[in-house]
Amino acid sequence: MAASMELSLNNLPSDPLLLMLSFLDFRDLISCSFVSRRLNELSSHNPLWKGLCLKHWLLTESDKIQKAQTWKELFREFYTDLGHYIDHYGTLKRAWDDLKRYLDQRCPRMIASLKEGAKEEELDSIEAQIGCKLSNDYRCSYRIHNGQKLVVPGLMGSMALSNHYRSEDLLDIETAAGGFQQRKGMRQCLPLTFCFHTGLSQYMALEGTEGRSRSEIFYHCPDQMAQDPSAIDMFITGSSFTEWFTSYVRNVVTGEYPIIRDQIFRYVHDKQCVATTGDITVSVSTSFLPELSSVHPPHFFFTYRIRIEMAKDALPENACQLDSRYWKITNANGNVEEVRGPGVVGEFPVMTPGKVHEYASCTTFSTTSEYMEGHYTFHRLKNKEEIFDVCIPRFHMVCPPFRESMGSARDVSSASFNEENSSDTDDHNEGEIRGINMAGPGGRCPRHI
Repeated sequence: MAASMELSLNNLPSDPLLLMLSFLDFRDLISCSFVSRRLNELSSHNPLWKGLCLKHWLLTESDKIQKAQTWKELFREFYTDLGHYIDHYGTLKRAWDDLKRYLDQRCPRMIASLKEGAKEEELDSIEAQIGCKLSNDYRCSYRIHNGQKLVVPGLMGSMALSNHYRSEDLLDIETAAGGFQQRKGMRQCLPLTFCFHTGLSQYMALEGTEGRSRSEIFYHCPDQMAQDPSAIDMFITGSSFTEWFTSYVRNVVTGEYPIIRDQIFRYVHDKQCVATTGDITVSVSTSFLPELSSVHPPHFFFTYRIRIEMAKDALPENACQLDSRYWKITNANGNVEEVRGPGVVGEFPVMTPGKVHEYASCTTFSTTSEYMEGHYTFHRLKNKEEIFDVCIPRFHMVCPPFRESMGSARDVSSASFNEENSSDTDDHNEGEIRGINMAGPGGRCPRHI
C-alpha cells in the first residue's frame, strides 16, 4: 500500500495560495505573516498590497514610483499616519478628488480657497479646547483639507434671490471651534458652514443631547412660538459627516447642482419635471431656503428655477413670444390656489430656434409640501392671432426632514396661522432675480400678478 503523502503549506503551489490571500483584508494578511515562513513570504507579495493601497489610500503606480517604495511599504507609511481613519479615508478622499477635478474645469478659484489638511495634533488640540470628541469621519476629512478660506463664493453652495444672498463656506477647524455652542438649545454643536450675508450655519451635533442624534447635521431654527427663547427647531441635512459631504459632492459632480456665474447653486432638478409642447420644452428645478423658513410658525420657503427652450431644429416661422402665465398651486391639505399674470417676472421673452430663457421665482407656504403646475400662453410672431399654451410640468416642493424643539410650551394665543398662506412671486430675467420684497421667517412674499 503506497504511503500517503503528508499535506503541508510548503507542498502547495503559490498561485492558489495567493488567490486565497487576495480575499483577506490587511489585518488578516498581517496575521497570516506570523503563521509560517511560507505564508510570511506570500503575504508580502506586491500585488496583494497594491490592491490594498488602491482600496484604502487611493494610491496609484505613479505614487509608488515617486516614493520609490514597495506597495507594502507604502501601505505601512499611510497606515502609520492615517490608520485611525482607514474606514473613512478612501470614501472621503475620493469625494474630495472628484470635487476638485470637477471644479478645476468650471470654477478653479474655489480650488484656490481650499486649505491644506490639518495635522493630527491640531485636531487633538481642538478637542481639548472644546472638551468634546470630534467624529472620526470629520477628523479624516479635515486631515485631507482643513476647510477653506473665508471667501465668496463658498464651497458649500450659493443662492441668490433679490436682495437676499447666501454663500456657505466650509469652515476650517479653528474657526469652527470658535463657534462651538454650549448654550441651552444648541449644546455641543459645532458649525460646519457659515454665510457672511445671512449668518447662517449648518451645525453638527457632537453628542446626542437636547433631542439631537450624535453626528446629525442641521440648520437651526428658533421656535418663534415657544415661551422658552432657547427652544430650537432643526432642519436636518445629514445623519453623519460622510453622508452629508459625499451626497453634496455627488450632486455637484453629476451636474444636479448647476454652476452659475462660477458659483454652485443648490437647485435640485427632478428629471420628470420636463414637459415638451411642440417645439418648446419647459423644465423646473427647486431649492429650499432654510434661512427664510420656520417650523413654528409653519413657513416654508422655496425658490424654483425654470428653463424654457425652443428646439434648435424648429422652423423659423414658429418663433413666438410669451404673453402670460397660469399657475395652479396645491398644498398638502389639498387647498388649491390659482395665479394668473402677464409675462414672467415682468418680461415677455421671444423664443426663436435654439433660444433658451431661464428665470427664477419663489413661493412660500404653511404646509410641509406643495406642488405647482400650469402653462404659459404664447403667440406667433408672424401671426399674433395664433395663440397657444405651453405646459409647465408639475413639480413638487417638500420640506426637508425637521425636528421640533423638545419640552417647550408654546403660547396658544399666538399659535393660530392661515393654513392657506401660499403665494407665488416672480421677478427675474435670464438668471438675475430682482425687485422682490423678501419676507423673513413668519412673513409673506407679495404676490406678483
